[in-house]
Amino acid sequence: LATIETLCRGFARMGLTRNDVVIGLGGGMVTDVAGFAASAWHRGIPVVHVSTTLLGMVDAAIGGKTGVNLEAVDGVGGKNLVGAYWQPSGVVCDLDALATLSPRELRCGRGEMAKYHFLTGDDLLAMSESERIARCVQIKAEVVAGDEREGGRRALLNYGHTLAHALEIETHYALAHGEAVGVGLVYAAHLANRLGRIDDARVQQHYDVVQGAYELDTRLPAGLDPQQLVRLMGLDKKVLGGGLTFVLDSVRGVEVVKGVDPAVALAALSTMSVAG
Repeated sequence: LATIETLCRGFARMGLTRNDVVIGLGGGMVTDVAGFAASAWHRGIPVVHVSTTLLGMVDAAIGGKTGVNLEAVDGVGGKNLVGAYWQPSGVVCDLDALATLSPRELRCGRGEMAKYHFLTGDDLLAMSESERIARCVQIKAEVVAGDEREGGRRALLNYGHTLAHALEIETHYALAHGEAVGVGLVYAAHLANRLGRIDDARVQQHYDVVQGAYELDTRLPAGLDPQQLVRLMGLDKKVLGGGLTFVLDSVRGVEVVKGVDPAVALAALSTMSVAG
């Protein structure tokens, strides 16, 4: 929130008007912040995202979600809790930028790419990298076009994110977003299996994609309290009514599932391997 204030004071010094445009050049955090600042300045001016990371290209820069984290005070806070839906006037994804990224940054993007393997029946691994990125963008754009404000189908794009956001908070963001999503995808598979929604073979497919194809760690970080993770998952923005809300796989495909017993969510955590 302090960053948004700093940006807006900068806009004031520049004399930005409604005829100007904000350009967010960078990764997912940059485009989230730039979009939120643009949405608030003069009650909304145009924004263009120039995404320089794989995670930003396939996810963060697409779809108009903007926001910043609310720092935890007395145990209350969360990921991207303060923000707005503000569609960019354009998104530029120059794949040459990927050559500048560290191996860890590329892994972070692959964590987000991995979720798309389970949202459609597409064989993304059979595609070239450029084709795969374009297909991920297309999938997200199609979902967002039909449900901009996450009243229904758009929530499916949060597959793997419920635990991921809790892990980010509890590790004080030492675990990067894409890395957390990789763990969250595997956890969601274990939870779906425990609820009788998918079989063991489908759980293994999650490991094959997340760990095998994208070489992401699927273990929980060491030293975390499982009950605290369940509590944090209960603060997720998708939660509606009693119990916990997750995006989970099934024989019918990925679905939003409400009212999950916290005890079952806790038991599913116990099936996960722990790093260390």
